[in-house]
Amino acid sequence: MFFDSDLLMSALRALTPILLAALGGAICERAGVFNIGLEGMMLMGCFTAVATSWFTGSPWLGVLAAALAAAAYSLILAVGTVTLRGDAVVLGVAMNLLAVGLTSFLLRTVFGVQGTFDDPSLAGLPLVGGLSPLAYLSWAAVGVAAVMLSRHVWGLRLRGVGEAPDAAATLGVSPAKYKYAAVLLSGVLCGLAGAQLALGNVTLFTENMTAGRGWIAVVAVMLGRALPLGVLLAALLFGLAEAAGFRLQGLGLPQQATDAAPYVVTLGALFLTTARRRRRVRPSSTGAAS
Repeated sequence: MFFDSDLLMSALRALTPILLAALGGAICERAGVFNIGLEGMMLMGCFTAVATSWFTGSPWLGVLAAALAAAAYSLILAVGTVTLRGDAVVLGVAMNLLAVGLTSFLLRTVFGVQGTFDDPSLAGLPLVGGLSPLAYLSWAAVGVAAVMLSRHVWGLRLRGVGEAPDAAATLGVSPAKYKYAAVLLSGVLCGLAGAQLALGNVTLFTENMTAGRGWIAVVAVMLGRALPLGVLLAALLFGLAEAAGFRLQGLGLPQQATDAAPYVVTLGALFLTTARRRRRVRPSSTGAAS
């Protein structure tokens, strides 16, 4: 059977890094910062997790280091957009490109290899029920984010900063502080996503191993309208597409075709979402004209 428990487990493993990164992007979106640097933050988390785990022998130290490294890397976006008022899109693209070059350089410098670092002594994350603990953490993070953004004062202020920063400032809320906090939190989540990808899904590092997952996370934020539950459903869709691609590859389809499955689903989802929004706008505009 094509659809079975193995396919579901594969989808859940593929879901985790996308979901963690997308939650970070959703929090930034709610704070009024369009974060497309998720890919670069994830990649920095991947390399840091592998390097720290290899040198210390502890995958959990690798996870912690990945979260801290990605958070530090996210400061480029925070300083550039909040303090210097730069363009978030330009900065995000630059961060993604910088991460690819920087991790490739560090791979040669630290490990003396090119392409892929794979060592039997590299410690990966333990599995609980076939999944790493970060998978369960990502599901819990969805609930925490939903409650924080809808009920907690910090989340309500964060949304206020994103929707009306000037009004929030008149009430004594610092938009800059909340934007910085949102970007740093997205960095932590992207670092965890990178650690899951490098130490949970596999146990190695290869150049540009995120392979567009950060961009898919950005699309998940858009499809889910920056709502935690919506982001979860969108990320699950992409996780299923990736798992189905691997299954089709095992059935004999070319690797290039199966690798494209998540991106085909992404384009299809964006097309359907855009068409639906246009249909909603047309009646309202017609009514206003009459």
